[in-house]
Amino acid sequence: MHTLCAVLLLAFVVLACSSPVVNKLWEEWKTKHGKVYDNQTEIDFRRAVWEKNVHLVLRHNQEASAGKHSFTLGLNHLADMTAEEINENLNGLKLEETVNFTNGTFKDVSDSPLPANVDWRKEGLVGPVRNQGLCGSCWAFSSLGALEGQLKKRTGTLVSLSPQNLVDCSTQDGNLGCRGGYITKAYSYVIRNGGVDSESFYPYEHKNGKCRYSVQGRAGYCSKFSVLPEGDEKMLQKVLASVGPISVAVNAMLESFHMYSGGLYNVPSCNPKLINHAVLLVGYGTDGGQDYWLVKNSWGTAWGEGGYIRLARNKNNLCGIASFPVYPTV
Repeated sequence: MHTLCAVLLLAFVVLACSSPVVNKLWEEWKTKHGKVYDNQTEIDFRRAVWEKNVHLVLRHNQEASAGKHSFTLGLNHLADMTAEEINENLNGLKLEETVNFTNGTFKDVSDSPLPANVDWRKEGLVGPVRNQGLCGSCWAFSSLGALEGQLKKRTGTLVSLSPQNLVDCSTQDGNLGCRGGYITKAYSYVIRNGGVDSESFYPYEHKNGKCRYSVQGRAGYCSKFSVLPEGDEKMLQKVLASVGPISVAVNAMLESFHMYSGGLYNVPSCNPKLINHAVLLVGYGTDGGQDYWLVKNSWGTAWGEGGYIRLARNKNNLCGIASFPVYPTV
């Protein structure tokens, strides 16, 4: 509610006040997010994009206050980028054909009744929210997030693994570093390589680099991975409750996703067949009678609800959340 009030206040300021006030908001936003531009042309372009997003956010949040939406938008660190730029630079998931994978019976799944709510963060299976930056490495963050959870279950210790290791070293497995990659081929690399380094040993750099994996830094491993049935939210819920965090693919093309600030994301036009971004599914629940999935993104804590989004569940595979779920076995 505090966020919504702040946004409504911003709406009043922008719509009712003069340009100097908007200039002040622009300067404050740049300072908050550490924005520095190379030249006046770049400044002018970014300011124009930012103003467009200001109006998008204000219009949406006014509608939300009138009950037309179940979520709000905000001017996060992506607000000076066009939707096309975000999709090109951040959403680097490569599409995979589900027919290439044999779906088994999932021996890890329990037959006991499902809990009403699941949040694997409370069990210590989810690491801190991180920021992939302007690198299409979502596939690396998502796949390793699921692996971190399985290793925590096995060893009792949660260790952040190195997305940079995958970005730099899994090209021969079919991944393209910051230009994108595949969830399954991230696991294929870890299996072939015999492990993956820790984040502390092999830090993230937001860009492609030379492969420098070392067994000295090895902190993770897996023996295989499983792909769940396409589009089956009930099966996804069952496996999530039993197994732990799952690497999933979603449609993150819409401006409303880019500027998401909080609430339950329910956009019927979010096509489940246009998946382009990998995230980590860490739980589910119900809020005000509406079922949701709890999803961890890799766009930093300034995005969404501290880096998370609650995405509407049981809405015909909204945004493709159940189109390509994958989890590793250690």
